[in-house]
Amino acid sequence: MSLISRSTRPPARAAASSRSPGPEPVTRLARAGTWARRAPLLPAMVFLVVVTQLPFVVTLVISSFSWNSLDPTSRRFSGLANYARVFTDGELRSAVGTTVVLTVSVVAVSLALGLAVALLLNRTFRGRGIVRTLFIAPFLIVPVAAALLWKDALFNPNYGLLNGILTWAGGLFGSAPPVQPDWISSMPRAAVEAALIWQWTPFMMLILLAGLQSQPADAIEAARVDGASSGQIFRHLTLPHLRRYLELGTLLGSIYIVQNFDAVFTLTSGGLGTANLPYSIYETFYQAHEYGQASANAVVVLVATIIIATFALRVVSSLFREETSR
Repeated sequence: MSLISRSTRPPARAAASSRSPGPEPVTRLARAGTWARRAPLLPAMVFLVVVTQLPFVVTLVISSFSWNSLDPTSRRFSGLANYARVFTDGELRSAVGTTVVLTVSVVAVSLALGLAVALLLNRTFRGRGIVRTLFIAPFLIVPVAAALLWKDALFNPNYGLLNGILTWAGGLFGSAPPVQPDWISSMPRAAVEAALIWQWTPFMMLILLAGLQSQPADAIEAARVDGASSGQIFRHLTLPHLRRYLELGTLLGSIYIVQNFDAVFTLTSGGLGTANLPYSIYETFYQAHEYGQASANAVVVLVATIIIATFALRVVSSLFREETSR
């Protein structure tokens, strides 16, 4: 019986081969369908790689050379010496610190002001559309034009609006005309931060206003029926709902502000301790003609952007976790 059963039993390979033709066409069709859906995206992906990744690879290669365009014959491979100089050189180290302080302060204040303005504009009142348009306008101005506006129309010590207000206030109260301060010279970093906050607050307001308008109204009405105050509704309903929008504003603001060049160049020309890493790249590349060092600075700016954005997202997430755990 054992011999008969062994002889009549089909081999394992034969059984597997008899079952394999079944799912194989299905797998091929699934793969063909997947590639058919991805095929229209391939040209855009190739274009993105060519435009973004290849220049970055070239920047990495150039950053490993000591390369001055005024003396091309002195070009040589220097390894990580350019990166070491970023953190050992006093001016570059100061630019790194200025970049971090400028980014954190502008993002934090812009988020706070943007949230306050979004809460006001989320209410219903006459002329709300016009007010929203006026609040959005600063973000639509070209960054260089916005910096020039602050430099010449507001901060100018002779005919600027701020000093004009001080003079008008002094004459209104019958006191002696106050000393006209030079705002950019006396508080250069605050002047740059004020210009950036004015321009980026509308951006934060747009993101947070979209989050407020997507909040379900029935949950707020139910909380009011249960006797919750406006502060409790904001703390336990509105703020947790805005978490993803706050994180998005923090991420985008950190990415863009850490790379800001226009305000620093236009207001202070990098002087008085306001030179950040993008401005140091400009000085190194266009004034000192050090291509290798400028490329290393650019790579450090990219890494700093990723680190600052990640840190900002973790801080916001930890604040929300602490709030929800209470």
